[in-house]
Amino acid sequence: MEGEGDNLVKVFNLLTVIEDSRASHKQKVKNRPSPKSCSVSSRVGQLTPFSPGLLGTPGAETKDPRSEQQQHSSTPKKPQALMEPLFDMTPGPWQNESLEDKLGPHQRAVSTRLLSSLKNKISGGGWRKSCEATINIRMQEPEENKIVRELLETEQTYVSRLHLLDQVFFEELLKEARSSKAFSEDVVKLIFSNISSIHQFHSQFFLPELQRRMDEWAVVPRIGDVIQKLAPFLKMYSEYVKNFERAAELLAIWMEKCPPFQEVITRIQNSEVSGNLTLQHHMLEPVQRIPRYELLLKEYVQKLPPEAPDQEDAQKALDMIFSAAQHSNAAITEMERLQNLWDVYQRLGLEDDIVDPSNELLQEGPIQKISFRHSSTMERYLFLFNNMLLYCVPKVIQVGAQFQVRTRIDVAGMKVRELNDVEFPHSFLVSGKQRTLELQAQSQEEMNTWIQACQRAIDQFGKRHETFKAAVQGPEGDTEEHPLKSEELGIRAPQWVRDKMVTMCMRCKTPFNALTRRRHHCRACGYVVCAKCSDYRARLKYDDSRLNRVCLECYVFLTGNLLPEDKEDKKKGILEKESSKVSEQSLMCSFLQLLGDKWGKGSSRGWCVIPRDDPLVLYIYAAPQDMKAHTSIPLLGYQVTSGPLTDPRAFQLQQSGLVYSFRAESEDLKGQWIKAIDRAAKGQGFTGPEGELSD
Repeated sequence: MEGEGDNLVKVFNLLTVIEDSRASHKQKVKNRPSPKSCSVSSRVGQLTPFSPGLLGTPGAETKDPRSEQQQHSSTPKKPQALMEPLFDMTPGPWQNESLEDKLGPHQRAVSTRLLSSLKNKISGGGWRKSCEATINIRMQEPEENKIVRELLETEQTYVSRLHLLDQVFFEELLKEARSSKAFSEDVVKLIFSNISSIHQFHSQFFLPELQRRMDEWAVVPRIGDVIQKLAPFLKMYSEYVKNFERAAELLAIWMEKCPPFQEVITRIQNSEVSGNLTLQHHMLEPVQRIPRYELLLKEYVQKLPPEAPDQEDAQKALDMIFSAAQHSNAAITEMERLQNLWDVYQRLGLEDDIVDPSNELLQEGPIQKISFRHSSTMERYLFLFNNMLLYCVPKVIQVGAQFQVRTRIDVAGMKVRELNDVEFPHSFLVSGKQRTLELQAQSQEEMNTWIQACQRAIDQFGKRHETFKAAVQGPEGDTEEHPLKSEELGIRAPQWVRDKMVTMCMRCKTPFNALTRRRHHCRACGYVVCAKCSDYRARLKYDDSRLNRVCLECYVFLTGNLLPEDKEDKKKGILEKESSKVSEQSLMCSFLQLLGDKWGKGSSRGWCVIPRDDPLVLYIYAAPQDMKAHTSIPLLGYQVTSGPLTDPRAFQLQQSGLVYSFRAESEDLKGQWIKAIDRAAKGQGFTGPEGELSD
């Protein structure tokens, strides 16, 4: 619609040139006054013959200028309109020779009257109204038609880009590879993937079908059936999209290391056909094309009237394009998953029993492992997959692999829960058939993230393998202690009791010392026992049925053998109350600092408990997991008082010259102990729930 207006402007300019030519000739005529004319710069010095068809006036009659001059002289002159050019009626030198002879038999000269009339019409602006009417007609074109035309135009541009990639870049690089041998043909094929197939499909099938349908649009205003027929072939883009990242890497590498390779690409990029765009820019076009189809079709379906004949086919075509886009996105996701998996395997040293393309990495990150033997943590690294948890140690010299796998814990049968540990906050337990780990995170949020990730892996594995559902733990966040069941002994790794949590053998209750009675762990139940109580060997299934050190009770259970000399159970003494069981059913328990010389050397801290079933006695253990109390104090008749003002957390027990001094970890905890001991000393009962004190 803009082209018609441009043509009329060109005619207007041409008329101005003709006027200027006449004015310049008139200045050369002697004995004639200078005519008044418009001040327009002269562009052409002589009139060139042209066909009247250019002005749209075929068959215009040629008249003698002198006859026109006589007519003007006989008629009264009218005032000249503003900006209207004054034509010179003086015969020019061209009249010495017949204009018809010069123009030829098929061309005729243009009369001055015709030129003046045409120019007045152009200056009057009447033509603008006709152009505006044409523009309005065009603007009333349905929106869906505009979208279809845009689809065709962008497809034509896209096919030209594919031709550039396939027939220019690809072919020129192949020729250079064959002639110079500076780089392999395989490198070129890897970079361009299946671009030739994509180009052939669009240039020979997709674009011709769209063009044919546009030519028939007045009769068949449909586009959905064409796209439905060809949309399944768009899945070939998955291969190109999957290879795109690798292709970009190869292109960058060979551009840097191979001058002939770089020279070919630079030469094409600087040519006019490339539009001063890089090869990487052109290679991105196929990746963006399917999303472009989806956007155009979605807009087309929205603009279609509900009763349009193409409504149903267009919706089906949109669904098929969406499926092709999802296919490409799935290919990208799968490629990223495999690439990440391969990177992890390289960091782990590519061990044969770990590398598996079907695995899925769920989470990885550093973690602190709580030591069973020392009250400290060690830096470790975890890789959680959908079927296993890898417990790794960072290598000091990272040549090749960055981590060494210490333990592999299968998700099948794995349990995870939070630990209620005051000394190690944000800690959690991972228990599997192969091993049980106590781990500490940096924050509560990080701990929850690991627990949730492990639980998701357990749940997903349980859904895929119904036979393992019994091994999945209960609700998340359960902090209750879960002792190993007797039927699980030897089948799954136990949770080891930490060395510092006990001061005596958990079987024979003999105190440990650094020289003659050292600590050992039973590999079946996890108890801390002495050498005498752990001098047995049994095969454990979780350790591939290898022989392991176990305690007496576990040995009898696992093997079914009885010892030659059965020991009779000794009657338990007054102090033989297991600390962990007493603490679970206690009125009051916590660590208290023991002050004074009555406790002996090295006994500056004790685990103090008032049992619910023996509420008038204070039991003092060396550690929370001890099987026997260090000492006990009958509280009846004792007086409890606060300590010196200089120590607000201290308090004392006094009776008949006996004084026991304690210090709590806080003033609030001190107040609770004073209240509990005072009631016990007065013989008052404890009947409230959850350890509440009552009369």
